[in-house]
Amino acid sequence: MTKSSSPTPSRRGVLIGAGAAGAAAVAATAIPQAPKADAVAAAPVAAPDQGGGYRLSPHVMRYYQTAKV
Repeated sequence: MTKSSSPTPSRRGVLIGAGAAGAAAVAATAIPQAPKADAVAAAPVAAPDQGGGYRLSPHVMRYYQTAKV
C-alpha cells in the first residue's frame, strides 16, 4: 500500500492560520479608509452661450445601449 504524499494539517497549524486570518481582519478594519473618488466633485463646466450643452458623445451612446430594457 502506498501512502499519500500530501501531509494532513495539524491542529497547531490550523490554529495559527485562524489566528493570522483574524489578525488580518482586525487590521483591515482598523486602517483608515481613503476618501472615495465620487466624494470629490469635479468643477462644473460652464454652459455655452448659445446652448449646445448636451452632446451625444460615444460615452453617452454606450450608456443608452446598456440602459435599454
